[in-house]
Amino acid sequence: MAEINIVDQANKVVGTRELNAGVFDVETDSGFVHRVYAALASAQRAGTSASKTVAMVSGGGRKPWKQKGTGRARQGSTRSAQWRHGGVAHGPNANTSFATRINRKERRKALCMVLSDAVREGRLVVLNKLELPEVKTKAFISIADALSISSGLYVLGAANNEIELSARNIPHTKIIFDGQLTIHDLLKFDRIVVTEEALAKIEGGLA
Repeated sequence: MAEINIVDQANKVVGTRELNAGVFDVETDSGFVHRVYAALASAQRAGTSASKTVAMVSGGGRKPWKQKGTGRARQGSTRSAQWRHGGVAHGPNANTSFATRINRKERRKALCMVLSDAVREGRLVVLNKLELPEVKTKAFISIADALSISSGLYVLGAANNEIELSARNIPHTKIIFDGQLTIHDLLKFDRIVVTEEALAKIEGGLA
């Protein structure tokens, strides 16, 4: 099992902790992680493009000519797809889904791979606690400066109003809870700061 230092808000080492090898010491498969990441990203896409079908285009209520005897192809409406100003057949609509099925085991496995990489690269920081006496952005920035973090994902084990409000306007900073971990956030930020409480919950949920 790998060991990691536990630091306080002043970045002083206050202890060490063994990490669960099943979560933080997993061999990485970059192709697998990319597939899961792409699937999760696709699921967040919204179908914003749309086209009008025959039923939506105005006009075309009258049959352009009689069914037989003209020598021309039969037509029922001037708004059919083959006509100019007609509707679009099989066009995009706002209900289009781009989601790809990824099961829970695959999502957990990919999370463990990304977390393991973070440990190996020294991007994971474990705090004994993350607290502030009041809502104050400057106080939170001083903690980030002490930890030498300019782009950080902070993972809490429980709600903390002072921390959440103090950090909400700071660029390249995000506060989440242990159950909200995603591959996107783990890869987006340079450093991942996890409290001891959140770490125990992450290991319990992913192991």
